[in-house]
Amino acid sequence: MISKWNYLPLTSEERKIEAQLETRFPKCPAIARLLVQRGVKTWDQAQDFFYPQLSQMHDPFLMRDMDKAVNRLNKALGAKEKIMIYGDYDVDGTTAVALVYRYLQNFYSNMVYYVPTRDDEGYGISIQSIDYAASIGVKLIIVLDCGIKAIGEISYAKSKGIDFIVCDHHVPDDELPPAVAILNPKLKDDKYPFKELSGCGVGFKFMQGFAKSNGITNFYDLESLLDLCVVSIAADIVPIVGENRIMACYGLKRLNSNPNVGLRSIIKLCGLSNKELTISDIIFKIGPRINASGRMESGTESVELLVTKDSAAAYEISKRIDKYNKDRKELDRQITEEANKIIESHKNQIKGKKPIVIYDRNWHKGIIGIVASRLAELYFRPSVVLTYDDNGLATGSSRSVRGFNIYAAIKSTRDLLETFGGHTNAVGLSLKEENIDEFRRRLTDYVETHIETDQITPQIDVDCELGFEEINNDFLKYLRLFNPFGPDNPKPVFVTKNVYDFGTSKIVGKKMEHIKFELVDSKSEEIMNGIAFNMATYFDYIKQHKPFDICYTVEENKHRNSSSVQLQIKGIRIHGDQAAGDGHAS
Repeated sequence: MISKWNYLPLTSEERKIEAQLETRFPKCPAIARLLVQRGVKTWDQAQDFFYPQLSQMHDPFLMRDMDKAVNRLNKALGAKEKIMIYGDYDVDGTTAVALVYRYLQNFYSNMVYYVPTRDDEGYGISIQSIDYAASIGVKLIIVLDCGIKAIGEISYAKSKGIDFIVCDHHVPDDELPPAVAILNPKLKDDKYPFKELSGCGVGFKFMQGFAKSNGITNFYDLESLLDLCVVSIAADIVPIVGENRIMACYGLKRLNSNPNVGLRSIIKLCGLSNKELTISDIIFKIGPRINASGRMESGTESVELLVTKDSAAAYEISKRIDKYNKDRKELDRQITEEANKIIESHKNQIKGKKPIVIYDRNWHKGIIGIVASRLAELYFRPSVVLTYDDNGLATGSSRSVRGFNIYAAIKSTRDLLETFGGHTNAVGLSLKEENIDEFRRRLTDYVETHIETDQITPQIDVDCELGFEEINNDFLKYLRLFNPFGPDNPKPVFVTKNVYDFGTSKIVGKKMEHIKFELVDSKSEEIMNGIAFNMATYFDYIKQHKPFDICYTVEENKHRNSSSVQLQIKGIRIHGDQAAGDGHAS
């Protein structure tokens, strides 16, 4: 599908700031524009952006209830109470459990960890888990990456003499559970300056608060756990700005230098041992394997992997998890194919601004979130995928498209739902089968009323126009400092106009579907290498030595003693052919 190229404009005030910053980058003025687009206004702010420091992180006691949470934890340790560390079965939840458990192990041993099973207990806090906690004498449960809506369950725990500290980052309702403390920067009256922490990030702030309250000045034990934080940040797709960017920067350093035993085992299994790891490696390689445990079997195995100090044990767990991931990929392929067939046979369902809502009783509950993501990306529609669970309900996941709040959309149908919760981009839900048709109708009405045409149109946001001669060593040096890339700090996209085949470009790939480029532009003699995936249909035009425009990201391929630059082509625009993707917007 041809994408609209959306040039990101600057205001008149931003252009003045850009001009001031350009004086600092005489050999690569495009860097000034990239900084302004990321909210940087001064050279000092640029330095903070380029070189994040742990000292820039906020005081954890700015978060509502942090004092209550720390006091209750200190009381538990003083009274030698049994503590349960409880978390969701996805990457964010299991890394959060591992982080809190491992940090508290430095001071305390009377603890257990618990991850609910997706099939038997479902998402969040289960009555079954509370009964188990009571049976083994637990007096305090620290719940991570879930719990913000568990009013009935936490009330039940109170009746059993069990207190809860909730560490969550999902959108809360007006009514909150009766926990001793709730740590969630999204609470309406919470003054914490940064709202977009992952669940593991909230757990990190809790441990930071605990350390501060006890006068623990050695930050190394906490800093050493940031490899878990960066895995959660990448896998949960939270914005990589503010504190998340600081934790991600230091977490990547740790992941590349001295990751914990379990993560090292996964890295080796992925074939990434000799590579400089990036956010993309976590998203596409490390995260899915950790996630596969909770999707296919039990998230407890992921926690076991992340807390073990035994290399041999880590390797055995990693092998099992890798097998789960292979099984997950096969199920993912099958269900996506079936979902596509349903959609193709009901094309009217996604005409205009309609969302996708599909249901099949036989689909695996652990896979449907991935399928919803694939459908949203493929059809550029908010997508809901539902299956049947053992509680007699249709249960599922939804994913959104850029800029559309799927949480608000799902919330508008809450009277039809048994449960729901999540973020602006992803929501889990359950409802009775007889309500599915009405849910589809009302969700469609909401989406058609609230979504903008641009939000269901494939777009490529372009940061700025660039000449090949500008891709010099200084430019590359500063571009590296924009890492790590992710939501709200995406990898910059550039446009170069009037480029030509140098004469040596060729078609590559098993199905001859990609183009490996050697290009020159109209302003210099620089020859740039590039790769354009699944764009072989443009090859005949390109070989005629006619000019065309490209949008791309700049990639550095690092080898042992050298590195090379390659452009990853995201779009090609043939001159005079509006249908080829001339979506200029300013």
